[in-house]
Amino acid sequence: MEKTDRAFIRKIRYAVQWSVFFMVIYAGTSFYFFVRAVERGAVPPVSRTPSIEGFMPIGGLMAFKLWITNGIFDSIHPAALIIFIGALALSTLLKKSFCGWICPVGTLSDGAWRTGRRILGRNFAIPRRLDYPLRSLKYILTAFFLFIILVKMSPAGITEFLNTPYWKVADVKLLKFFTEMSPATGITLGLLTGFSLLYKNFWCRYLCPYGGLLGLLSVLSPVKIRRTGANCIHCGSCARNCPALLPVDKKTEIRSPECTGCLTCVSHCPARGALDAALAGRKIIRPGIFIAAVVSLFFGLILAARLTGRWHSSVTYEELSSLVPFINSLSHP
Repeated sequence: MEKTDRAFIRKIRYAVQWSVFFMVIYAGTSFYFFVRAVERGAVPPVSRTPSIEGFMPIGGLMAFKLWITNGIFDSIHPAALIIFIGALALSTLLKKSFCGWICPVGTLSDGAWRTGRRILGRNFAIPRRLDYPLRSLKYILTAFFLFIILVKMSPAGITEFLNTPYWKVADVKLLKFFTEMSPATGITLGLLTGFSLLYKNFWCRYLCPYGGLLGLLSVLSPVKIRRTGANCIHCGSCARNCPALLPVDKKTEIRSPECTGCLTCVSHCPARGALDAALAGRKIIRPGIFIAAVVSLFFGLILAARLTGRWHSSVTYEELSSLVPFINSLSHP
């Protein structure tokens, strides 16, 4: 792969990541003005924005269980379920590419450590004896949520929850989590930002249960990063540049649940045919095909949801207006 081609892969990734990020910022800003209008009893200048429901994966998991077990598709926050399904599909088919290409939190995390490296000249690494137990935290959190929702909660209990006033205004409560931030929340976010400047993908690597779930699913993916030893020049560039700190240069195939399919290692490999994304360990997938598959699958699912009426909430403006004044008194059932 030519040097210009390798750099182009990285530019495409950054373009996809930051395009999604700014779409989310636009959606969040629009939703803020929508909620402000509802609070004043005025006609909103914009419609209720569904895409921010992507930040409600726990509700998405509950809705997913209900859909699988009872065939009931949540109409209160359908976008949460659609985005959750999209993340699962990407991870099952194309590694943990939702994290590496789509997730706006992952984009911020990626931008943070790169900024830290520019400021400090380097990033730091947590000692291996601490890295392994810290990485287990996100899988412990994943196991906790899976147990509570998939094992403890019955479909009837989920149905009851998804019809509560709390769930109907969950997106508004999410907005207020940021616009009416408590001191404890501010301190926590500040600490996470600080650690993210110092350590590569601190939140994603150690604490994100969503990423933990997607990583476990990604082990099933038929697509893996494959190293061809006969073509490898053993320069170590792939491992040095891997955001997940994986020893790519020591493996024949990357099976780790930490791999996000970001193609960063592939884009830094100077040896032609040494490192590629491969299907079922054999058929090489060109980077452009892989990227197109990630974008097409995720946004194609959203388009299909829009066309079939499974994207926008069924909660009416009048119902929302009656609930928002009492939002601070609505608690999790």
